[in-house]
Formats: sequence, structure tokens, C-alpha cells
Amino acid sequence: MSLSCSPDFLGPLLGSAANSTAAADYICSQFNAVSNKFIDTGYAVDNTYLLFSTYLVFSMQLGFAMLCAGSVRAKNTMNIMLTNVLDAATGAVFYYLFGFAMAFGTPSNGFIGQQFFGLSRFPSLSFDYGYFLYQWAFAIAAAGITSGSIAERTQFVSYLVYSAFLTGFPGRTDNLLFGSGVIDFAGSGVVHLVGGTAGFWGAFIEGPRMGRFEHNVVLGTFLLWFGWYGFNPGSFFNILKTYGKSGSYYGQWSAVGRTAVTTTLAGSTAALTTLFGKRLLVGHWNVTDVCNGLLGGFAAITGGASVVDPWAAILCGFVSAWVLIGFNKLAEKFKYDDPLEAAQLHGGCGSWGIIFTALFAKKEYVNEVYPGYTLAAHLVQILVILGWVSVTMGPLFYLLRHLNLLRITHEEEMAGLDLTSHGGHAYEYPPVPEDGNGTLKHLGF
Repeated sequence: MSLSCSPDFLGPLLGSAANSTAAADYICSQFNAVSNKFIDTGYAVDNTYLLFSTYLVFSMQLGFAMLCAGSVRAKNTMNIMLTNVLDAATGAVFYYLFGFAMAFGTPSNGFIGQQFFGLSRFPSLSFDYGYFLYQWAFAIAAAGITSGSIAERTQFVSYLVYSAFLTGFPGRTDNLLFGSGVIDFAGSGVVHLVGGTAGFWGAFIEGPRMGRFEHNVVLGTFLLWFGWYGFNPGSFFNILKTYGKSGSYYGQWSAVGRTAVTTTLAGSTAALTTLFGKRLLVGHWNVTDVCNGLLGGFAAITGGASVVDPWAAILCGFVSAWVLIGFNKLAEKFKYDDPLEAAQLHGGCGSWGIIFTALFAKKEYVNEVYPGYTLAAHLVQILVILGWVSVTMGPLFYLLRHLNLLRITHEEEMAGLDLTSHGGHAYEYPPVPEDGNGTLKHLGF
């Protein structure tokens, strides 16, 4: 709220001197100038915070890329890295043209926005460019989740089609379910469950790969961990906001810090739970399982990171680890092949995160951000997301398969997409030496 000074009010307080009116005008002009500077500073601080958070979220694309590269065979590394680049690039264009307007354009008919196509009428009192960029980073995160599910066996054109469709044509609603709506703070549902469900249909319709394996994915996991500090705390959109009386030590800056803490604890607990859980189940320590467990904890806490206490975040991470382990067991049983466990991790743990938020959100924190919530609304959100993504992405993948645009041939899969689609390999391999009898020596890789 801005402060103002009125010369008509101040003038009489300065007495009846001849220059009192001029003095009042001068004092008020200086006061108003200072007040406007504080307003400008508030906008600058909040927009800088949002842009910095956007850069962190965007860095998750590098994390996704490294995670994918570490989870696919070397002969498909160039292909999966290129698809991650195109998720961001294609998403930028289509989100600019259609996506943002459909999701945030007001007025709306309750289903799709009616303005801001191509960022027309930007910036406005409601939205600035930083807000668009932040939402775009979230949209391409959902597309990146789906890329991992269909890796190593998908025609290149299919990546472009589904990425454009997923980021360019989102849905929206202006109606609060049960009068309260749903707490999905940073997107356990609208990002992780959406991406996981889309990935499920892509992988299910394509069928499994012709082989399975694992590689080191630690670098990608750490990059995603780093980016999650923009994903969750950044979803406040601003930081310079007081709760109650100005001058108090507690404000939105404290809620931002608490959100970073709950995010950290949920992911860390899930990683440790997965480590020891899989040790009990399979008898050995596995770095890939631990990395995926960590990410599952992050996906689960994303929806309620701002409205739960740290102790609840630990519980969230513990349960999410077992949710991921359980869904992976089901995937093995039904021979469902997802190289990055995206449907199980983002879909399964994201769904648990929505339910967890309704069960453990603290009323004090909820009142700082939301008007209220109900468990029923959260359950309906899960069903709505599953239904919406299924009826949009499922038929799209079926159509691509019918047109022979979805899956590559067996010969291409055996040779690798790097060679058949991109003209070379991502890695240069040294020549294998021979011994004196012309026999190839074993180099150990």
C-alpha cells in the first residue's frame, strides 16, 4: 500500500506564513517521491526473486538431461540430450503463442483463457514477464518428465508433437471445488502427476525396450535438487511481504525458508528410506534407486511444501519412498518399461503428495496463502488430472502409433538412435588393441 501526502492537509499545520503553501507542496512532493521509490523497490525485489527462482527451475532441465543420459545406453545419449533441448525450445514457442493464455488469460470461460495470446497486453497489473517465464519453466518440466518415459525407442518427430501439445494446450478452471479448492503449491499434481500420466501413456502404448540396464545418474540428481529450491520456494512468486504488523521478524521470507527446509527434509528422508528399503528387499546398495527415491520425495512434498511443518515433511518422504518401491514392483510385474521411472516417481509420488497435503497442512500456514482446503477436493484433483491427461495425451500417442510416427524400427533400436537419426555417437571410443595372435584384448568396459 502506498503512502501519500496532501498539501491541502499539511499547509494549515505549517501556520499562516506566506510561504506555508509552497513549503507544503515541496514537502509533499519529496515525501511522495520517497514513497514511490519504496513501491518501485518492492516490485524490483519481488521480480528479482521470481526471476532468480526461474533460473533455478530452468537449471532442472540440465538435471533432467543428465539424469536421462545416465539412464539410457550410450548409443542413445545424443538423442535423449537433443530431446531435452527441444522440450525447452518447443515449449518456449508454444507456451508463448498459446499455453500461457490458455492457463492464465483472464477473463476466462472457466475452461480456457481468452487473452495474453502471444503475450499481448504484457506487462499488466496482474502479470509481468518474469511470471510468464516462471510458468514456462514449470510447463517444460512436465514435458521433460514425459521424455524420460519414452526414451530409446521413440521417433524424433513424436517428441516434437507431444512437447508442443503438452506445453501449448493446457487446461484451466476458475471454479473452487467444494468452495475451497486444492492446495497444490508448487505442483505435485499439475506438474508431476501430469508429466507422469503423460509418460505412462507414451510408454504403455509404445511397449518396452529391447533391453534394460542402469548407469550413474548422480550429477543429474544433484542438479535437480539444486533446481528444486527455485521450484518450491519460488512458487511464492514474491518475498517482500509481511504477515500482520510490519517490522516483525516473521513474514513471507520466513515461509520461503521453511519451504526450502521441508523440501530438503522430504527428499533426504525418501533417499535414506529407499536406500535401506531396497537393501532389505534385494540385498545390495543401489545408487540409482537412492537418486530416484530422493526425487520421489521432492515430487511428493512439492504440493504442500509451504503449508506443513518440517516433521511432517519427514513423514512425507518416508511414505513416498515406499510408494515408489511399490509402483516399481507393479511395473515389473506387468512388464511396463519406463527408463526413468517417471510414471511411478512423478505420477505415484505426486499423487501421494496431493493426499499428504490435505492430511498434514497446518491451518496457520494455510491461512497465509490459501482460503482453505478439503480432502475431498484433493482426491477429485487426482482423478481430474488422470482423466484430463489420459483423454488428451492417450489418443495423441495412439494416433502417432497408427501413423507409424511413434516407435522406431527394431533395426534402429539395435543400432541406436545416435547413429540412425543423428549421424554419429555422443562418445568417442578408443580402438580395442589386439594381442600377438590377433585376438582382441579385454579392456574392462
